[in-house]
Amino acid sequence: MIRVLLVDDQSMLRKGFRLFLNAEDDLDVVGEAGDGATAVTMAETLQPDVVLMDIRMPGMDGIQATSLIVAGRPQSRVLILTTFDLDEYVIAGLKAGASGFLLKDAPTADLLAAIRTIAGGDAIIAPTITRRLLDQFAASLPNPVAPGPATTRLDELTERERTVFAELARGRSNREIATTLLLSEGTVKIHVGKILAKLGLRDRIQAVVLAYETGLITPGQ
Repeated sequence: MIRVLLVDDQSMLRKGFRLFLNAEDDLDVVGEAGDGATAVTMAETLQPDVVLMDIRMPGMDGIQATSLIVAGRPQSRVLILTTFDLDEYVIAGLKAGASGFLLKDAPTADLLAAIRTIAGGDAIIAPTITRRLLDQFAASLPNPVAPGPATTRLDELTERERTVFAELARGRSNREIATTLLLSEGTVKIHVGKILAKLGLRDRIQAVVLAYETGLITPGQ
């Protein structure tokens, strides 16, 4: 059973989410919070697997709450729900440790799939915001990238792992990577697991961050 914590300052929206999430056999809404501070406290107490997090809320916003929840309980994955596909807070959420971003008007099936995806340890970004999100994130980083611990970490990867890492960092799925590199999906999955473990990354979103920070991926690629 996937335990879900709902965080949004609109009670009617929380009610709607609760109704259709609890209708799923493998999902259980264990709590609701109307602001970030309450969300942090409830996450510690209820220990949810997934936190559905709004960004704009009174008091502590969703970005700060995400950072505190991820720092205090890494097992709880945060899925940020945004209203606009160019939301300026999405990049801050990525840096805060969110495992996923989805638009609030996404189809129910997409939201359910996203919850199950990040609960399983992967990450997800709404396709409509992926490219612009990554370009905005890249533009916020120093350029050129100075050598340092981050670039040194890539030396731990084999040549094949670096190739897979580059494809992964461009937001491609295991299936797309397999097709591009003429590998089986199973082989790609193994490579991805080794890459994340070697680099000490939690999921694909952190991989994207590191790829941009090290200059492996640049805007427009």
